Amino acid sequence: MKHEPIIESGKPSIQVIERMMNLLDILADHSEPLSLKDLSRLSGLHPSTTHRILHDMTVKHFVEHLDSGSYRLGLRLLELGSIVKSRLDIRETAADHLRDLHRRTGETINLSVRQGDEIIYIDRSYSEGSGMQVVRAVGDRAPLHLTSTGKIFLSADDRESIRSYAKRTGLIEKNINSITNLADLERELQQIREKGFARDEEELELGVRCMAAGILDDSGKLVAGLSISAPAERLRDEWIDDLLQTAHRISAALGHAPSRQHSA
Repeated sequence: MKHEPIIESGKPSIQVIERMMNLLDILADHSEPLSLKDLSRLSGLHPSTTHRILHDMTVKHFVEHLDSGSYRLGLRLLELGSIVKSRLDIRETAADHLRDLHRRTGETINLSVRQGDEIIYIDRSYSEGSGMQVVRAVGDRAPLHLTSTGKIFLSADDRESIRSYAKRTGLIEKNINSITNLADLERELQQIREKGFARDEEELELGVRCMAAGILDDSGKLVAGLSISAPAERLRDEWIDDLLQTAHRISAALGHAPSRQHSA
C-alpha cells in the first residue's frame, strides 16, 4: 500500500488524527519495527512532528517504543480489536434470534452491551407500526441502574463494585420511578440474581417498560443483554420464558455450555 504524505487541511484536530492513522497504517504494512527516520520518510512528516505523535500514541499504548529505538503497533490495538470482534460476533449471532422474538411478541427487541457505567444498544428489531413511544437507536447509551439490561450487568458485580458505581454516578434520576437509593438497588439486584431476569418499570422513560435476560459467552462471561421494550400497558409476563429461552439460545450459539460448570 502506498502512503501519501499528509496534506495540510487547515483543521488541526482532524489533521492530527489523519497523521496518527497514517502512521498506524504504515506500521501495519510492515512486519518489522520501523525507525523514526523510516516513519518520517514514509509519512512525509517532519521528524520532530513524527516523534511527537509517536510519543503520544506510545503513552496510550497504540504504539510500542522498543529499546532499539524503533516502533511497532501496540497492545491497545489488540484490545480494541478484540472488543470490536466480540461485539460484531454477538450482533451477527443474535440477529435472527432478535427477529424471531420480535415476530412472536410484536414488540421492540434490543441487544445491548456494557461500556463502563452505561449500556450501549448495538442492535434492535422492531416494527414501525408497533406504536412504541420510545425506540432507542443503535448506538444510544443509558445508565445501568435505569435499564433492565443494565441491571443484569450490575447484578453480576460484587457488592463493592455496585457501591462504587452508586458513588460515581450518584444514581442519577430520570423520573419519579427511577431508583436513586442504594439499598433499593441492592435489593432489586438480589431479586434479579434469584429470578434470572430484570425489569425496568418506567424508570428510564415514562410509559415504557422493559425486561431483560443476560447472554453469556463460551467462558461463562456476561457479554450482552437481550431485552423486550413495550408501552407500559402492553408488556406481558408471558414473554419472560420466551425471553430467557432466546437468551439461552444466543448464549449457546456463542459457545456457552452451562453443564460445563457442573462437570469435573
